[in-house]
Amino acid sequence: MSEQVYLPRFSSSTDVDEFVVKLEAYERGELTADQFRAFRLVRGLYGQRQSDVQMLRVKIPFGLVGRAQLDAIADVADQYSRGYGHVTTRQNVQLHFMKMKDAEAAMRRCDEAGLTTREACGNSVRTVTGCDCSEFSSKAVFDISPYAEAMTRYFLRHPLAAGLPRKFKIAFSCNSSDCAFAAIHDLGFIATIRDGQKGFKIYAAGGLSTTPQAAITLHEFLPAADIGRVGEAVLRMFHALGNRENRARARLKYVLRKLGEPEFRARYEALRAEVDAEAKGELTIPDAPTRTPAPPVVAAAADAERAPGYLAWRASSVVAQRHEGYSAVYVRLFLGDIDSKQMRALGKIAETFGDGSVRLTVDQNVLMPWVAHASLPALFAALTEVSLARLDVHTARDVTSCPGAESCALAVTGSRRLAGAISDRLDKSDVDGLLALAGTVIKVSGCPNSCGQHHIADIGFHGGAKRDMNAGITYPIYQLHLGGGVDEKGAYFGRQVVKVLARRAPDAVVLLLRLFESEHKAGETPKAFFRTVDPKKVVAALAPIMGPPTPDDVADIGETVGFQVETGVGECAA
Repeated sequence: MSEQVYLPRFSSSTDVDEFVVKLEAYERGELTADQFRAFRLVRGLYGQRQSDVQMLRVKIPFGLVGRAQLDAIADVADQYSRGYGHVTTRQNVQLHFMKMKDAEAAMRRCDEAGLTTREACGNSVRTVTGCDCSEFSSKAVFDISPYAEAMTRYFLRHPLAAGLPRKFKIAFSCNSSDCAFAAIHDLGFIATIRDGQKGFKIYAAGGLSTTPQAAITLHEFLPAADIGRVGEAVLRMFHALGNRENRARARLKYVLRKLGEPEFRARYEALRAEVDAEAKGELTIPDAPTRTPAPPVVAAAADAERAPGYLAWRASSVVAQRHEGYSAVYVRLFLGDIDSKQMRALGKIAETFGDGSVRLTVDQNVLMPWVAHASLPALFAALTEVSLARLDVHTARDVTSCPGAESCALAVTGSRRLAGAISDRLDKSDVDGLLALAGTVIKVSGCPNSCGQHHIADIGFHGGAKRDMNAGITYPIYQLHLGGGVDEKGAYFGRQVVKVLARRAPDAVVLLLRLFESEHKAGETPKAFFRTVDPKKVVAALAPIMGPPTPDDVADIGETVGFQVETGVGECAA
């Protein structure tokens, strides 16, 4: 078993004390509902579409957790939620259907493990995300984790961090492929080395939602020592110039659109000069931790190597580290869900087979590093025992989804049910062998707001509704987006091609994969194909599923009764 792994602590019991004071004041009538809502949001409590229950978002900077943190989240899930947590595209864990009376106890249990919920929601500097593999990948320019940790500490409890016009998102990527999607963030950093000096390419003012915006390049290269000053200057600009009257136009990208790029840069440079003069924004970069991997576990290895599925799992889930003799192992979570039993088991497994740490990923999975090659068969057996040896990570079967109408008041459709239905459909034998299965990214959102990041998917869907005036019925549909993504050139967004009935969307995916099979050029990837394919060919390929709705199509996927749009004011927009 590995020795105690370094896991940064971000919590403070004072934060929980302050929450209790505000909650009691609200219960005594000293705060209005709106005043308390504004406070609880920046402390991680988010209202659901169901009344009298909350979602608690646990803030996990750059996705790094270990056994203590997983045990704490599992305890909260069991005692105050539904027995499982949901890993998000921002490397957080969300726990749904909590009662307000349990919030203090849940927060205190998180605090015991160093986990905070502060500024996980609301008009705040949100969780700093980062590449899950930067510490050990041979493709990493350098490890971004110390910089992501330093930026987190700088902005957590920052005087401006919880009083912004809207949310503010930061990401760090370890190479030009932009694995953390820096190009769609308010502030994004791409690890770069120039003349032997570590630094970053810096993006600003990106975002998705209903009107996606690719970030502009603020600096082609900036020495790593200066990135905190950039962050301070951009945050000050957003705090001063963000729209506080119309929250639908309040993100930093709208400041860019209003000012235009030349004026945006001029305002940034002026504020940067102020920050430099004040010597603000100095980051304390932590030393790289010493990792102590567990010794190899070789018991029963021969039997494990012969276990059904082992070779397929190894091929799809295991990547070699740049450290000789070690691998990193991806654990595919179905729709980002992990139950309390699995969380506790994963913590123990990480200590037994790795260095005690795991990383939650931006595609709603888990990565366990520092596994000795000789331990892989035994690790497979351990993961299989708790149903965590699922195949096909990072394939078309590994669909990303927002929570959708299951809990979000803004959602029109059940995006999680569609994501599950797509995965199930692609598990059927008639699609085995399709080349596009391995390289196609599919993302689903329950409304146009793109919490499921459908804009940057090879195949993306966002939920909606269509009214048949003659029949007097409304039925669920999905808008198909094709050819979005993020790469070394920045972000580009999928083209809206056609609307598909919700229950037919899984079959639409199969037809799209078959279209690639028949039409792609030699050497062409699914990403390149779906980015350039003629929309007329897409519509023609989807013709078999494009007929008028039947009575079954009136209900959403997983539902047996008629469809009814029941959207409200989601607190992500409040």
